Amino acid sequence: MRETVGFIGLGIMGRGMANNLLRAGFPLRVWNRTASRMDELVQAGATAGSSPADVAAQSSIVVSCVSDTPDVEAVLLGPDGVIEGARPGTLVIDMSTISPQATLTIAEQLAAKEIAMLDAPVSGGSEGATRGTLSIMIGGDAAQVERAMPLFEAMGKTITHVGGAGSGQTVKLVNQILVVGNALAMSEALLFAQAGGVDLQKTVAAVSQGAGGSWMFTNRAPQILARDWRPGFSLDLQQKDVRLVLDAAQQLGVPMLATSLIFNLYRTLQVRGLGGEGNHALIKALEQLAGFEVNGRSPGEAAS
Repeated sequence: MRETVGFIGLGIMGRGMANNLLRAGFPLRVWNRTASRMDELVQAGATAGSSPADVAAQSSIVVSCVSDTPDVEAVLLGPDGVIEGARPGTLVIDMSTISPQATLTIAEQLAAKEIAMLDAPVSGGSEGATRGTLSIMIGGDAAQVERAMPLFEAMGKTITHVGGAGSGQTVKLVNQILVVGNALAMSEALLFAQAGGVDLQKTVAAVSQGAGGSWMFTNRAPQILARDWRPGFSLDLQQKDVRLVLDAAQQLGVPMLATSLIFNLYRTLQVRGLGGEGNHALIKALEQLAGFEVNGRSPGEAAS
């Protein structure tokens, strides 16, 4: 029997993911706190739900992709939440990035109602969500992963079952440590190149495919050179993930020297009202310290 799918959370990531499920032919019922975000998907063939409970009542698999741990708890366990509408045997797949420990607690409460859960956070930015090329890190029961695989294949390219419940969230935080570390290295490198008077466009081309290259550098350095701060992943959401890393590291007793620094740099940008910009706006904190901006112009090119 073909699974009927519910999707909760149609933000910068969720709407692309839900659209790919619709394109793959899954009957899709959607819900978003801001109802107008459902319109585009409804026009494409989805059905609008009236609440998370309503979505769950009409779905055999429910996917959630919302901002933070309290949001997941609200849509899954709160009043009119998934737990109130789901039937025994329903599978919940949370694709948000939240606390690994909270994930275990949520999974236990759902299991008490005979509702299975996978934690399956993603990486790849809004581009990956739109193209269906996300990296998906999955924690939970292997049989449920197999059941959900057609959905994962519609949304992602690199799909890895990393372990038991909560493991997906832990691996996602590993990913985020690398993301923000690469963002800091990229920012320092571009400032160094600017100060050194080299052609920044040629510099990016020269190093992006070398040992110093990264997804962050390849995809976000050109945006920095263009002073394009549109978010593939917003600074506010990135800072939330960094906070989750630091909270978990505190529990585990692991030093997070660079990540702690980046948390404080992002905080200065949030104070300036830049939280809605892309996470690559981290460079603005270093530009403030350096006293100059990376402008992307060739050496000697007149300022416009």
